[in-house]
Amino acid sequence: MNALVQQLNETIKRENRNVYDMLSALGKQIYFPKEGILSQSAEAKAKAKKFNATIGIALENGEPMHLPLIQDTLSAYAPKDLYEYAPPAGKPELRSAWRSKMLKENPSLQGRSYGNPIVTNALTHGLSIVADLFADAGDAVIFPDKNWENYELTFGIRRGAEIVNFPLYDDAGQFNADGLREAILSRKEQGKAIVVLNFPNNPTGYTPDAEEGRRIVEAIRAGAEAGINIVAVTDDAYFGLFFEDSLQESLFGQLAELHPRVLAVKVDGATKEEFVWGFRVGFITYASESDALLSALEQKTMGIIRATISSGAHPSQTFVLHALQSPEFEKQKQEKFEIMKGRANRVKQLLDSGKYGDVWSYYPFNSGYFMCLKLRTTDAETLRVHLLNQYGIGTIALGETDLRIAFSCIEERDLEELYDTIYQAVLDLQK
Repeated sequence: MNALVQQLNETIKRENRNVYDMLSALGKQIYFPKEGILSQSAEAKAKAKKFNATIGIALENGEPMHLPLIQDTLSAYAPKDLYEYAPPAGKPELRSAWRSKMLKENPSLQGRSYGNPIVTNALTHGLSIVADLFADAGDAVIFPDKNWENYELTFGIRRGAEIVNFPLYDDAGQFNADGLREAILSRKEQGKAIVVLNFPNNPTGYTPDAEEGRRIVEAIRAGAEAGINIVAVTDDAYFGLFFEDSLQESLFGQLAELHPRVLAVKVDGATKEEFVWGFRVGFITYASESDALLSALEQKTMGIIRATISSGAHPSQTFVLHALQSPEFEKQKQEKFEIMKGRANRVKQLLDSGKYGDVWSYYPFNSGYFMCLKLRTTDAETLRVHLLNQYGIGTIALGETDLRIAFSCIEERDLEELYDTIYQAVLDLQK
């Protein structure tokens, strides 16, 4: 075994044997090389004042070589912040800025020990890193029955993990914490589980309230106390878009330092939060009371990044950092929040008007980009195709009864026409 791998693994074992046992076979083998091209180039960047002939970029007149036709469109930025490779863990200033943002928006992190966010190629990449580091064939990955379909690809298909679902809602229309607890405790014999919590939820747009959040945390604690090692992942893709009386923070803060058998991992990003989907800037953050453990997990994460994408795109990291540092950032973001909240409230007003109750109900929603109709009389896929072919309206069918609608991309003034047309399409199919 590589000496550096052995050192990282010994550190993790010493600091928390439970976390070492959570690692997949790949997670135990991966490391970030300290004697390769990147480390030698970093040393040269600091010391080679005359000539630096290490890293594979081209220089001209003391700055990264570039095409004027590209730089002309990006003239607000220095070439050094666009064209050079970003570090594997991401632009240091961006990592620090995002950490400060996390603390400001999640007061429950105050006094908790957690690492510096590592930049990922958006959230999918962050979840993929979690899967690579912690999921082996047969390991349970637990999340609700209403979920983002990419979880199946990321954890199930890529890593061979066993997908364990439970109903998202209980009989009262709240988050089914008892179902989560049962799913976790069902893995007592295996002694390991990966739990993925996605709030606001995709596809339903649901975020639990404070009491539901407490019960979720207690369900995870119960699993840990039963001897189950739990990787607790908060997929916070739509964080901040909370429109009603729900949790206003990520559960990452409550899960950090919850129990020695719980490793809290936060996956988030600028993509949805700052409305820069195509920039592909995300983050992965670990919580632990041990700085040595956090450092070892960071090194392994950098190893995964180095072995897959090498490093994230530098320009988009620079753009996001610029936004976070701007005095206009909070004001402009609040303006967009109010637009999104107005759309969500208008949807709920329409659905509660009584106009459509004979053909559908809807799942509780209070946040995010989406909501889901529960069709009473029509197959979801049949309705989706009919809407597309006859009315030029696109929706997402999920299973037999559920139709997901992204109100995020519909102007508030057009929402009534949208739902009226969906209603008419249902009536068409009942003839």
